[in-house]
Amino acid sequence: MKKRQRKLIAAFGSLCAVNFVCALDATSLGVALTVISIDLHGTAIEAYWSGASFLLTSTVFQPTFTSLSHIFGRRHLLLAALTLFTLGAGSGSILTLSYVITTDLVSLRERGKWFGLITMTWAVGTVLGPVVGGALAQPSSWRFIFWLNLPLCAVPYIAIPVCLTINKVSGTFWEKIKRMDWIGSFLFTASLTSCLISITWGGTMHPWNHWKVLTPLILGSFGMIVFMVWSHLFQEKAILRSSMFKSRNALATYLETVIHGMILWSLLYYTAAKGYSGLISGIAQFPFTFTVGPFAVVIGVIIAKKNSYRWAIWLGWLTALVGICHIPIFKADTPASIWIPISLLAGAGLGILYPAMSFAIQASATDTDLPYAASLFTFFRSFGQMLGVAIGGVIFQNALRSKLESYPSLAAEAQNITKDAAAMVEAIRRMQKSPLKDSLIESYIVALRMVWFGMSCLAVLASVVALVFTKDSTLNKALCSEQSIDKISAMDTEIDETPLGEKIG
Repeated sequence: MKKRQRKLIAAFGSLCAVNFVCALDATSLGVALTVISIDLHGTAIEAYWSGASFLLTSTVFQPTFTSLSHIFGRRHLLLAALTLFTLGAGSGSILTLSYVITTDLVSLRERGKWFGLITMTWAVGTVLGPVVGGALAQPSSWRFIFWLNLPLCAVPYIAIPVCLTINKVSGTFWEKIKRMDWIGSFLFTASLTSCLISITWGGTMHPWNHWKVLTPLILGSFGMIVFMVWSHLFQEKAILRSSMFKSRNALATYLETVIHGMILWSLLYYTAAKGYSGLISGIAQFPFTFTVGPFAVVIGVIIAKKNSYRWAIWLGWLTALVGICHIPIFKADTPASIWIPISLLAGAGLGILYPAMSFAIQASATDTDLPYAASLFTFFRSFGQMLGVAIGGVIFQNALRSKLESYPSLAAEAQNITKDAAAMVEAIRRMQKSPLKDSLIESYIVALRMVWFGMSCLAVLASVVALVFTKDSTLNKALCSEQSIDKISAMDTEIDETPLGEKIG
């Protein structure tokens, strides 16, 4: 095995380690939120906001961390992001830096294999997270979910400095400070945070016409306009370059990526409708979550071989569309022989889209914009997750309240049940078989069905956009980075088409 190949495997091993920890943490906590909320005497709104705040912080700082990594170096920023994550912050900066570092290590055509490995690792963490969270989701043990981070984060803390041997960025500390667009970073972070807070509050914590929702939305929108003007005037320092928004192909893929992030898969179906425990609900998601990683790896390799990604985007949305559009047929008594194949289709489609859309965004960018383009893929997907949680939550609550009010025995309590919808799931699971329990389960299914209908409409929109606007661009771009592997030679900048199996073997 060549020395550079060993360095590549070591570098990507460290990236996979840190992404596994992030995925495990994010998905294990989601399963346990209801139990945590009940044990701490919190409301469903407070539990909802704790999850939404995690997504918010994971989203808004991604462009800033990407820009800082160009100035201070990828490894330093990745360690800083890992430190913040260990202390309880979001994991979005780790994911986006992993994608950016990949653009430093291998050429565009090779990236599908490595992006696929990172996605595969993330998928394994996503699969195990709900199982771990479900197993620990007890009043006496849920705190261990937070303590798990400490020993797990120790592995990437050691691996990153040792294995991620990339070139350092020249310049003194104060020279680097001056190169950063601090004003643009503040405008973007503050404005986007204000908008997202408004979106997550609207329809859940306050009515949409309440001043507490409208004020941050108006201020955030105005701030984003100021940010765009500022970025246009100071393009050299801008954390989001305007050149990345001039390609119709890239704009179409940005929209598809947002929709890809918005597509939700709710544990409520398994806990409320099926009556599964947190642990079994996590296992029940395997058909959906465990198909994402393998398909991402396989499709990434095929795209690199074919030097074409449009077919994969079309195939991905078609497969996801078939699966997602059948999810609304789920009922309380839907057998596993039906919901498992449908979940497999939806998961496979979304897995195919991971490398395909990443390729489309990067192929549309110039060589100097490639790292920024890679970070935009994770940013827009995280942004889509935020929108999905906010919009899906509003749809679910309104549909649930409407259905509950249609039952005379539940109409008086419809508002209270809706406000504490997640906590009510535990009560439903403990109830004996009765007409009241059947009415509650049916109400939850109807509400989830409305969310799934919304997901289906979004999948149709993304499919049409992909069919009409997605174009193929060559992937034969040489590696061009100031922060590549140490002592890289001119020969190493050529496109490496060595099969992944030979690299590892």
